[in-house]
Amino acid sequence: MKRALTIAGSDSGGGAGIQADLKTFAAHGVFGTSAITAITAQNTRGVTAVHPLAADLVIAQIEAVVEDIGVDAVKTGMLATAAIVSAVAAAADALELPRLVVDPVMVAKSGDSLLEAEAITALKLELLPRTYVLTPNAPEAAVLTDLPVTTVNEAREAARVLHRLGARVSVIKGGHLEGDEVVDLLFDGHQFVELGGPRLNTRHTHGTGCTFAAAIAANLALGRPLEEAVRAAKTYVAEAIRHAPGIGSGRGPIDHFWRLSDFA
Repeated sequence: MKRALTIAGSDSGGGAGIQADLKTFAAHGVFGTSAITAITAQNTRGVTAVHPLAADLVIAQIEAVVEDIGVDAVKTGMLATAAIVSAVAAAADALELPRLVVDPVMVAKSGDSLLEAEAITALKLELLPRTYVLTPNAPEAAVLTDLPVTTVNEAREAARVLHRLGARVSVIKGGHLEGDEVVDLLFDGHQFVELGGPRLNTRHTHGTGCTFAAAIAANLALGRPLEEAVRAAKTYVAEAIRHAPGIGSGRGPIDHFWRLSDFA
C-alpha cells in the first residue's frame, strides 16, 4: 500500500488540517500518517486558540514515520512558526522527503491567522526551494510574491515568481480570482495549464485547501503523472463540496467520503 505523510495542525472541528488530510488519504486508498505542528481549537465559525508545538517534537514525529513506515509523498499544511518551517525544510533535505506538496496555510477560512509573519520569510527562503508542488490560493500567492493576484493573468506572473523562488510546480487556486468560473492555474516552469470548473455557491468549504493539497499528494503517491494528479484532486474536492453534509453554523466541512475509493 502506498503511504503519505501530512505535516499540519489539528482541527478540533474535524473539517481541516490533519483530520481532513487523513480522510483524504483514506478516501484514495493511501495509508496516511501524520506529524502535528499545532493544536488548534476551532470549528466552522472560527479559531479560538492555537498552541504551536516545539519544532524538535515536530521533527521527531516525521523521523518516527519515515524511519519505520516510510512515505511515498508528503504534504504540509499549517506550519505556524518560523522555527517549524525551518525544521521541516531541514528534514526535507536530511530525510529526502519525496513528492513534497506544500499548502502555504496562512489564514483560516474564518479569517484567523495561522502563520506567524516571520514564518513567511522562512517559507520563501527555505521551504519553497524544496517544494515539488505548491498550492497557494490567490491571497497567499500575493503575499509570497508581493504582487497583486486577482485575475488569471496576474496569477500567471505570480506563478513565474514562485518558480524563481524555487517551487518546481505551482498550482494557484482560483477560488478568489475574478470570473464566473473557478480557474486553477498550473505552472511547471515551462507551460501553463488552466484547470476550469464551475463556481459553487455554498458556505460549506471548510478544509478545501487542505483537502486539495492532500489529494494531490495522494495521487502522486499512487504514481499518477503531475497534471493527472492535479485534475483528479480538483474533481475530488468539487464533488466533496457538492456532497457536504451541512454540519455547523459557519463554514461547514465537506464530505471526504462521498464515494467509495476506486484507487486501491
